[in-house]
Amino acid sequence: MKSLNRRHFLRQSMGLPLLGTALTQPAWAQNPGADILPQDGRGKKLLILGGTRFLGPALVHEAEKRGFEITLFNRGKSNPHLFPHLEKLRGDRDAGELDALKGHKWDMVVDTSGYVPSHVKQSAELLASAVQQYVFISTLSVYKEDFKNRVSEQSPVLTLGEERVDEITKMKDVYKDMRTYGPLKALCEQAAEAAMPGRVTTIRPGVIVGRDDPTDRFLYWAIRVGRGGEVLAPGNRDAEVQFTDVRDIAKFAIDFGHSATSGIFNAQGFDGLVTMQEWLHGCKIVLGSKTSFTWVPDEFLLENKVGPFVELPFWLPKEYNMVFDNQKGIAAGMVFRPIGESILEAVGWHHEVRDENYDWGTYGMKSAREKELLAKFAG
Repeated sequence: MKSLNRRHFLRQSMGLPLLGTALTQPAWAQNPGADILPQDGRGKKLLILGGTRFLGPALVHEAEKRGFEITLFNRGKSNPHLFPHLEKLRGDRDAGELDALKGHKWDMVVDTSGYVPSHVKQSAELLASAVQQYVFISTLSVYKEDFKNRVSEQSPVLTLGEERVDEITKMKDVYKDMRTYGPLKALCEQAAEAAMPGRVTTIRPGVIVGRDDPTDRFLYWAIRVGRGGEVLAPGNRDAEVQFTDVRDIAKFAIDFGHSATSGIFNAQGFDGLVTMQEWLHGCKIVLGSKTSFTWVPDEFLLENKVGPFVELPFWLPKEYNMVFDNQKGIAAGMVFRPIGESILEAVGWHHEVRDENYDWGTYGMKSAREKELLAKFAG
């Protein structure tokens, strides 16, 4: 895999304005009627199962730029105020309430909210005669652990027995249990394909970042580096870092669905290798901060009980770092936007909606803890 070295990272970010100025939109975004609009959706109908949380709004914005006629199907409980101009059908897949979908036709559907195999089976079977292509948003969590090889679409996935599936899907916290989240998603993929053989696009993202991101894994580093000063940089500086902008996931879903590109695609990372050092220095360069980095080895962090990936997002001890292959998706047309663009979008959103007293919650290291560890490491 080719490397996106620091010079490449800079070239990608050059020309982007500093925070607080408007991002320059490409010609097709400024003029939705332009002939160069990618995969023009005018005259096409799109159904989104979900549509009002994180990826959902990104899908709506991407589809609207292209001229799709959009329908949302959901319970109406999460952000019901969004998109008052769109057609909204109400129903609850948990309760088997799908009647609102009957009697309609769409060109494609994007399923952002399928977590339980039986729910996806019911949705896909009902829509098999109503849509041409079913795009299912899955996850890289479907894969079995493999810390030695790049994980491709052909790598083995996790499994669950039928009795265990029945037991789990009756639990109220089925969406929150990460031990079963991946295996259930794998079964959801299979349920969609069984209902619509040859007409399913399965997209497997990993860490999705950008506007409306509820996790702060990406933003922790962008905001911390942007604040400046001495930053505790974790582990191996050459470790590969992978994430994907939510707008890119939305674009992949609509691109592949609209072109009826069936199959399974990993949607994680970039068109080239990005290291932890390049990622952190990229935040510094794009945000123009006065920052220095102190690289602290895995051993010290583990001895001091630093939580891998949680307390320091994207850091995992070398022996536990899974890397995903995205070459199949790139060959099919995936194009990843410059990382600097993702940084500016996410940081701009953070300052737009949050104040200085924002509680970082689960992900990220508290300032006092960082200072304490840096002092201890300095000896």
